[in-house]
Amino acid sequence: MRSSPVGMHRVAEPPGVLPQAADRLDTDPRIRDDEVRVRVERLNLDAASYRQLHTAHGGDPDRIRAEVAEIIRTRGKMHNPVTGSGGMLIGVVDEVGARSPLGLRPGMRVATLVSLTLTPLRVDDGLARWDGRSEQVPTDGHAILFARSIAAELPADLPPELSLAVLDVCGAPALTSRVVGSYASPTVAVVGAAGKSGSLSLAAARRAGAKRTVGVVPNETEAARLRASGLADEVVLADARDPIALAEAVGDGADVTVVCVDVPGCEHGAILATASGGTVIFFSMATSFSAAALGAEGLAADVTMLIGNGYVPGHAELALDLLRAEPTLLKMFQERVETE
Repeated sequence: MRSSPVGMHRVAEPPGVLPQAADRLDTDPRIRDDEVRVRVERLNLDAASYRQLHTAHGGDPDRIRAEVAEIIRTRGKMHNPVTGSGGMLIGVVDEVGARSPLGLRPGMRVATLVSLTLTPLRVDDGLARWDGRSEQVPTDGHAILFARSIAAELPADLPPELSLAVLDVCGAPALTSRVVGSYASPTVAVVGAAGKSGSLSLAAARRAGAKRTVGVVPNETEAARLRASGLADEVVLADARDPIALAEAVGDGADVTVVCVDVPGCEHGAILATASGGTVIFFSMATSFSAAALGAEGLAADVTMLIGNGYVPGHAELALDLLRAEPTLLKMFQERVETE
């Protein structure tokens, strides 16, 4: 049967759209000759999606678990209809089509580096082993990768849960590194700096030549954690949803502002916190890109705004290398995984 390298043959409805835009995907475990089937071990829900689910259900883990299972059952993928986001997964390669270009082999343990919003997914255990209290979801099922999908073999020197947490956000430090490297000794502000993508972005900015790094966090608990890590030259407290407070906390204006928070309403503050001629990188799936565009126009802000799409060549290797090279970064990730 003919297949599409971008997976259009797996779109169940509506016809004519790419898998990410589809309402429902075909999860038939029989693979085409350019596909790969992965036996799923663990999902990682993106932070914005999990926060929305947690808020919508008042933190009730059973209701959160039930809704995630229902989304996967009805859509054939993990695609939160409210946030439009999903996450990624780890698992073991089951079967590889003869024409698959991904370089995977049966038995290889991998992380998918494409969103669950476009990955055909079926779970067979009803998520019974997940307590609903964290972004990481142990489960059993299968997923299908297309010819244009991306996957990375999990490193042998790191626990799978830790690798999953890093690879889930590996696009953020890679794009941060690219943008920071295009400036001469810039000031870089990272909003949501104590989180996964934020802490990695701080480490990437420093390595790429940032003159000064500012880590913005919402409370003293996160501030203490970030100060102890030494990843930021300056740690400041601000509610990222308060434009004036955020801009005042950052100071004279950053050349590069990286937004890694998982709540909506942070667009205008990030723009105000950025110097004229600077760049704002939005990594949060909670971002309203219309609010960002219209806000920059209304503020007469001469800034470049980038959507962090999660893919930069070499992004997985860069993120894992940062983790290995920065003991305090590794410690932050270990503590996060342990508490989850």
